[in-house]
Amino acid sequence: MSFNIGLSGMRAASKDLNVTGNNIANAGTAGFKQSRAEFADVYASSMGVNKNSVGSGVQLANISQQFTQGNVNYTGNALDLAVNGKGFFQVSNNGAMSYTRAGYFGTDREGYLVDNFGYNLQGYMTDASGKLGDTIGDLRIQSSSQAPKPTSTMDQVFNLNSTSTPLDPALFNPNDPSTYHS
Repeated sequence: MSFNIGLSGMRAASKDLNVTGNNIANAGTAGFKQSRAEFADVYASSMGVNKNSVGSGVQLANISQQFTQGNVNYTGNALDLAVNGKGFFQVSNNGAMSYTRAGYFGTDREGYLVDNFGYNLQGYMTDASGKLGDTIGDLRIQSSSQAPKPTSTMDQVFNLNSTSTPLDPALFNPNDPSTYHS
């Protein structure tokens, strides 16, 4: 009996190491949430077992996800998103819904927001007037409906050499380089 109790402890420790190894292997994965092994006592199932009976070992009762807030890192990609608090991004793979906390998003050829697997990011859709509705669908960035606008003003800042010989501004001619320094 005591051999089986010891053996159950070794099995439980092995499963705990598997969970820890998985946490370490995925530590650099975007949106990964670590797991925790939870254990329970094993009791003999025979007649006469009462609430004060001695346990017969240990077993893995559950592997629970730890949904604590992780680091939010700047990536430089304007379409990368982060979840602050408890929540997930909803993505669709041809109608099959999934949830993720990894916020690496980009666009496909048609302008739809997709993750690294090509799954479409889901969000609330707008009607024809641009008003937000209550229907959830594939998010898309519309670029064809944005009319081009010509540049109307431009600002520029220069650092000029202060040791250059001043030239007469009245003689300035943009076609003659001898009438200006820079």
